[in-house]
Amino acid sequence: MAVDSDSEIRDVLAHETIAVVGCSSTPGKAAHDVPSYLREQGYDVIPVNPYADEIFGRPAPDTLSDVETEIDVVCIFRPSEEVSDIVDEALERDDVDVIWTQQGIRDDDAAERAERDGRQVVQDRCLKVEHRRLGA
Repeated sequence: MAVDSDSEIRDVLAHETIAVVGCSSTPGKAAHDVPSYLREQGYDVIPVNPYADEIFGRPAPDTLSDVETEIDVVCIFRPSEEVSDIVDEALERDDVDVIWTQQGIRDDDAAERAERDGRQVVQDRCLKVEHRRLGA
Protein backbone atom coordinates (compact mmCIF):
# COMPACT_ATOMS: atom_id res chain seq x y z
CA MET A 1 0.00 0.00 0.00
CA ALA A 2 1.12 3.52 -0.67
CA VAL A 3 2.30 5.26 2.47
CA ASP A 4 1.22 8.88 2.58
CA SER A 5 0.05 9.87 6.06
CA ASP A 6 2.35 10.93 8.88
CA SER A 7 1.14 8.03 11.05
CA GLU A 8 1.98 5.54 8.28
CA ILE A 9 5.42 7.08 7.83
CA ARG A 10 5.97 6.88 11.62
CA ASP A 11 5.12 3.17 11.41
CA VAL A 12 7.71 2.74 8.65
CA LEU A 13 10.28 4.65 10.70
CA ALA A 14 9.71 2.21 13.58
CA HIS A 15 11.47 -0.52 11.57
CA GLU A 16 15.08 -1.20 12.55
CA THR A 17 16.99 -2.60 9.57
CA ILE A 18 17.39 -0.57 6.40
CA ALA A 19 19.25 -1.79 3.32
CA VAL A 20 20.41 1.23 1.34
CA VAL A 21 20.79 0.34 -2.35
CA GLY A 22 23.24 2.78 -3.90
CA CYS A 23 24.79 3.72 -0.56
CA SER A 24 27.86 5.86 -1.20
CA SER A 25 31.22 5.79 0.55
CA THR A 26 31.72 9.49 -0.28
CA PRO A 27 30.88 11.94 2.54
CA GLY A 28 28.94 14.92 1.25
CA LYS A 29 26.80 12.84 -1.10
CA ALA A 30 23.20 12.36 -0.01
CA ALA A 31 23.61 8.60 -0.56
CA HIS A 32 26.27 8.69 2.18
CA ASP A 33 25.01 11.39 4.50
CA VAL A 34 21.41 10.12 4.80
CA PRO A 35 22.41 6.56 5.76
CA SER A 36 25.06 7.99 8.08
CA TYR A 37 22.35 10.05 9.81
CA LEU A 38 20.14 6.95 10.08
CA ARG A 39 22.99 5.04 11.71
CA GLU A 40 23.39 7.88 14.24
CA GLN A 41 19.68 7.50 15.04
CA GLY A 42 20.20 3.83 15.90
CA TYR A 43 19.09 2.14 12.69
CA ASP A 44 20.92 -0.95 11.44
CA VAL A 45 22.00 0.31 8.00
CA ILE A 46 23.16 -2.25 5.46
CA PRO A 47 25.05 -0.52 2.62
CA VAL A 48 24.44 -2.16 -0.78
CA ASN A 49 26.92 -1.11 -3.44
CA PRO A 50 28.72 -3.28 -6.02
CA TYR A 51 31.58 -0.77 -6.27
CA ALA A 52 32.53 -0.67 -2.58
CA ASP A 53 33.93 -3.41 -0.38
CA GLU A 54 32.77 -1.72 2.79
CA ILE A 55 30.98 1.41 3.91
CA PHE A 56 30.64 2.61 7.52
CA GLY A 57 33.10 -0.14 8.50
CA ARG A 58 30.80 -2.95 7.44
CA PRO A 59 30.81 -5.11 4.32
CA ALA A 60 28.82 -3.72 1.39
CA PRO A 61 27.04 -6.53 -0.50
CA ASP A 62 26.74 -6.05 -4.25
CA THR A 63 22.97 -6.64 -4.40
CA LEU A 64 19.95 -7.17 -2.15
CA SER A 65 20.18 -10.88 -2.93
CA ASP A 66 23.65 -10.89 -1.36
CA VAL A 67 22.39 -9.50 1.97
CA GLU A 68 22.43 -12.41 4.41
CA THR A 69 20.58 -10.76 7.29
CA GLU A 70 16.92 -9.80 7.48
CA ILE A 71 15.86 -6.49 5.94
CA ASP A 72 12.84 -4.44 7.01
CA VAL A 73 13.14 -1.49 4.64
CA VAL A 74 14.83 -1.17 1.24
CA CYS A 75 15.86 2.45 0.66
CA ILE A 76 16.74 3.18 -2.96
CA PHE A 77 19.36 5.78 -3.92
CA ARG A 78 19.51 4.89 -7.62
CA PRO A 79 18.09 6.60 -10.73
CA SER A 80 14.37 6.05 -11.33
CA GLU A 81 15.09 3.86 -14.37
CA GLU A 82 16.87 1.35 -12.09
CA VAL A 83 14.05 1.12 -9.52
CA SER A 84 12.09 -1.61 -11.31
CA ASP A 85 14.89 -4.20 -11.13
CA ILE A 86 15.65 -3.32 -7.50
CA VAL A 87 11.99 -3.68 -6.56
CA ASP A 88 11.83 -7.06 -8.31
CA GLU A 89 14.86 -8.17 -6.30
CA ALA A 90 13.25 -6.91 -3.07
CA LEU A 91 10.04 -8.80 -3.88
CA GLU A 92 12.02 -12.04 -4.09
CA ARG A 93 12.72 -11.63 -0.36
CA ASP A 94 10.10 -12.47 2.25
CA ASP A 95 11.57 -10.16 4.87
CA VAL A 96 11.19 -6.78 3.13
CA ASP A 97 8.15 -4.89 4.45
CA VAL A 98 8.80 -1.46 2.92
CA ILE A 99 10.31 -0.09 -0.27
CA TRP A 100 11.32 3.56 -0.03
CA THR A 101 12.63 5.62 -2.94
CA GLN A 102 14.53 8.76 -2.01
CA GLN A 103 13.58 12.26 -3.07
CA GLY A 104 13.41 12.66 -6.86
CA ILE A 105 13.19 8.90 -7.43
CA ARG A 106 10.00 7.09 -8.41
CA ASP A 107 8.63 4.28 -10.54
CA ASP A 108 4.85 3.99 -10.30
CA ASP A 109 4.69 0.63 -12.10
CA ALA A 110 7.25 -0.92 -9.73
CA ALA A 111 5.42 0.62 -6.77
CA GLU A 112 2.16 -0.97 -7.92
CA ARG A 113 3.85 -4.38 -8.19
CA ALA A 114 5.22 -4.01 -4.67
CA GLU A 115 1.85 -2.92 -3.27
CA ARG A 116 0.09 -5.87 -4.97
CA ASP A 117 2.65 -8.09 -3.24
CA GLY A 118 1.64 -6.64 0.14
CA ARG A 119 4.60 -4.32 0.65
CA GLN A 120 4.37 -0.73 1.79
CA VAL A 121 5.79 1.84 -0.61
CA VAL A 122 7.07 5.37 -0.05
CA GLN A 123 8.21 7.24 -3.14
CA ASP A 124 10.05 10.51 -3.74
CA ARG A 125 10.71 11.31 -0.07
CA CYS A 126 13.89 11.59 1.95
CA LEU A 127 14.17 9.26 4.95
CA LYS A 128 16.30 11.77 6.85
CA VAL A 129 13.90 14.66 6.18
CA GLU A 130 10.88 12.60 7.23
CA HIS A 131 12.64 11.28 10.34
CA ARG A 132 13.56 14.80 11.42
CA ARG A 133 10.16 16.26 10.53
CA LEU A 134 8.26 13.66 12.51
CA GLY A 135 10.72 13.51 15.38
CA ALA A 136 10.69 9.74 15.06
